[in-house]
Amino acid sequence: MKALDFVWILSGVLLNAVAQLLLKAGASSAGQITMAASAPALWRTALGLAQHPAILFGLACYGISVVVWIVALSRVDVSLAYPMLSIGYVINAILAWWLFGEDVNPQRWLGIFVIIAGVVLVARSGSTS
Repeated sequence: MKALDFVWILSGVLLNAVAQLLLKAGASSAGQITMAASAPALWRTALGLAQHPAILFGLACYGISVVVWIVALSRVDVSLAYPMLSIGYVINAILAWWLFGEDVNPQRWLGIFVIIAGVVLVARSGSTS
């Protein structure tokens, strides 16, 4: 894989990861959302979230990531690019642990290591495009 191809892929993955973290931050501001709430309460929550800056920035990051991802897919095989999305799991787990204090237990760390190993194997396999 060419370095520029990897930059496109990694940019898409990072934008997607940032989008997830922003959506989490915005959703956390509303507290736990329960479907048992009344319809008016759900609408108020939905409208509040739709105007929350973190949610809006998260959705913008998703939109931009789609454009970047399309560029990446035009340059490399999907069988090479798609597994690279797994890097996002690693980034999100580490940043959720750091930013939100989420528990990342040893079993999750082991899973993260397996993901990293898999991404390295896929990246080293090259691309035929």
